Amino acid sequence: MTSPAVAWPPPQEAGLRAEPQPRWRTVLAFGLSVLVLLTYSGAWVSPLIGEQTDPASSNLVRNLYFPAYGATIALAALCWRDVLRVLLREPFLILLLCVAAASTAWSVEPDQTQRRVIALAFTTLSGVVLGARWRWARLAEVLATAFAILALASLIAGLFIPSVGRMAVLFPGAWRGLWDEKNTFGAVMTFAVLFFGAAALFAPRRALLWGLMAAVGLALILLSTSKTSLLALFLGLGMMGFVLLARRGGAVTVVAVYGAVLLAVTLGAALWLAPDVFLALLGKDATLTGRTRIWAGIMRQIRLRPVLGYGYGAVWNETGNWGPLAKITKEAGFVAHHAHNSWLEQWLGLGLVGLWTWAAYYCMALGRAVWAVFTSRGALLAFPFLMVYSLISLSESVAVVYNDLRWVLFVCLAARLALPQSGPEAESRP
Repeated sequence: MTSPAVAWPPPQEAGLRAEPQPRWRTVLAFGLSVLVLLTYSGAWVSPLIGEQTDPASSNLVRNLYFPAYGATIALAALCWRDVLRVLLREPFLILLLCVAAASTAWSVEPDQTQRRVIALAFTTLSGVVLGARWRWARLAEVLATAFAILALASLIAGLFIPSVGRMAVLFPGAWRGLWDEKNTFGAVMTFAVLFFGAAALFAPRRALLWGLMAAVGLALILLSTSKTSLLALFLGLGMMGFVLLARRGGAVTVVAVYGAVLLAVTLGAALWLAPDVFLALLGKDATLTGRTRIWAGIMRQIRLRPVLGYGYGAVWNETGNWGPLAKITKEAGFVAHHAHNSWLEQWLGLGLVGLWTWAAYYCMALGRAVWAVFTSRGALLAFPFLMVYSLISLSESVAVVYNDLRWVLFVCLAARLALPQSGPEAESRP
């Protein structure tokens, strides 16, 4: 016998913990949360300092992240019990931060590692606090509000300030919003559309507003001409549809799971047997725009220090003529600013110890997201994001990154998944 279909959105149930009172505290927390997300987005960096300055070496840029750190501490004070609950349920995240901090002892640039570990700790705490503070419905609207501001500001820049909002030298005319490159802009808008869609389902009274914002986000992705972002968007929307079907129960769930597995196997086989066709669709060459040369150089350096690596955040600003960056640059043919792969990034900086710890944390978050597909409506927000994040992590360094919005989002959703799901958070199970 099949279980009854689950209505969407689910009715409110008794026992939901009320939002903190008085109301001004909730409004303050909402505003601080949006401020944190906007700061870590880095949308202000390029308009403020221009394209030629390295943000990692700019004292001004580093100092302007302090408001996000302060807002994080204020938010943590408002929900410190929930923050502690999350940290107790995330042992691999704590261990990962400890490995990064310990790498100062063997880093090729210990001063940089020490400074960046502090920034990483605050960045990670921001994600933990956001996940601990907000339940799924409100978290969806917090994220959607921040990304709506980014989308509208990018639209204004592209329409009225083309010197800021559009690329002029590389890919002339392609929109880049408030960032320095079109693919970064496209990736941010991909997450934006997913969050707008989730917010529309969580808050039906504002579904029209979030639906319109999703249309704006889609238009901006098309204007960016980023094929990779468009592919990621299709993946994320497909996963959102999968969650909706899987939560209906009965035969629909079985068919949805079977179809998802079959599609994944088919796509994997196609990538393995005909990668050239896939690359042609994305407009990439066989080197993935030079990434394979970077990866070859990185692997050569990893073999020299495979267990502990070169220290957190130490390789890409190392200035020695005989250091790892110089050798990677010689093999790649140009100066890279990161590994363009989240897994190689951890191995290079933190060695096998850091790589295994990151893998354990990632797998725990992914496992909880898969379980949430069948047990919690929060999967509508978390599962599509994690699938897109997993895809991006293969070609970009988005894991364990200080002052980075994508890492904040990953930690935030992983933290929310780590907490027990109760009341409207967990509807009747299929």
